Amino acid sequence: MARTSGNYSPEMREAIRRRATELYQHGGALEGHDAENWYQAEAEILRESATTHFRRAVVVNLQGVVYTGEYEATSADGYVAGEWKPGDPVPVRLAGDKLYLRRPNGRELQTTIVKRIG
Repeated sequence: MARTSGNYSPEMREAIRRRATELYQHGGALEGHDAENWYQAEAEILRESATTHFRRAVVVNLQGVVYTGEYEATSADGYVAGEWKPGDPVPVRLAGDKLYLRRPNGRELQTTIVKRIG
């Protein structure tokens, strides 16, 4: 399937790919319209993402307190779910309502604490 030169997160590219596939199927699965379907899907997803943010969550147990932090995938500096496996030690720091997680590449994932248990 055709791709644009846009520098999108993996989640955004996957959303565009899924929508382009839907357009292909709804169009009768006609060959030869890959680029057209991709560009239409890209426009739709970009328009949607401008009004709806892709929110994700991480859950961290910090000394017996379980924090749920949310972040926007579009501003996560390339973070991809799965960088940590369950049970991995994750360096964290708290600052007000923010929870910062040190990623394996040395960057921090900034989240907003939405739930605290314990």
